[in-house]
Amino acid sequence: MLLGALAAAAAAWSALPSATLERGEVAAARVGHHAYVVGGFVAPAGASTAVVERLDLRTRRWRRVRSMPVGLNHPAAASDGRYLYVLGGYRADAALAGETAAVRRYDPRTGRWTRLPDMPTARGALGAAVVGGRLYAVGGAAGGTALRTLEVLDLRTRRWRTGPPMPTPREHLGVAAAGGKVYVLAGRNPRNLTSAERFDPRRGRWERLPSSRRARGGNTAAAVGGRLVVLGGEEAAGTIAEVEAFDPRARRWRTLAPMRTPRHGLGAVGYGGRVYALAGGRTPGFSYSALAEALRVATTD
Repeated sequence: MLLGALAAAAAAWSALPSATLERGEVAAARVGHHAYVVGGFVAPAGASTAVVERLDLRTRRWRRVRSMPVGLNHPAAASDGRYLYVLGGYRADAALAGETAAVRRYDPRTGRWTRLPDMPTARGALGAAVVGGRLYAVGGAAGGTALRTLEVLDLRTRRWRTGPPMPTPREHLGVAAAGGKVYVLAGRNPRNLTSAERFDPRRGRWERLPSSRRARGGNTAAAVGGRLVVLGGEEAAGTIAEVEAFDPRARRWRTLAPMRTPRHGLGAVGYGGRVYALAGGRTPGFSYSALAEALRVATTD
């Protein structure tokens, strides 16, 4: 019965064409109807890649676009609807070392990368989101220590400021924006977390939210139809298939269909009422895939 139920639930995920490159510990963000997957470790030796792939969410076709100036693993990515921003990450190959504070902006119309002012704090395994013309860089790790750090870049003036720290230090976390707020979901410090928090830019405050049911780290998150979907991750027993969605209005979590292929270090975007799970490792540690899957979550974005 249990296996049959899991199989039926997994069938709710649709397999999409694979990307052009197998990788893990990536970042992803959406600009218009395109999902971008950046950085990560690649086979066979875990080199940090600069490759950027773009998935057309309408035609479901992949293509490579101009690579980043430098290879990165564990970066963060976000979008303001016009540009793709990539920040932080580790520069070393096959290691979580060489943290960077660099921030780069990709313009899909020109295919050019532009260097923006560095973050005040160099770090990897962080999360990012854009709200109200500001880029929020959240959490991450430096020197192997999980951070509470929140730093905010005004995209108009190109000036950074330090925001109030998160209540809970965390790295390898999921970050997404919805309803003008920045949501931080799960991650680890050093154990996997269930805790969730959100930052309200208008009030300049953090708020603790109900915890999810499943502890996870190495996960990702995306906003879909006003809900926050958290997926993926790893633990000693393997990669995590369970998927959960948080409804900010009801302040409740609900369980969604598990992924067809559990992964960690993956990217996710929301579009057209669906969440898209992109790349990531099938097994804990250094592992890679080119997988793409989609799950319908809501009827509208």
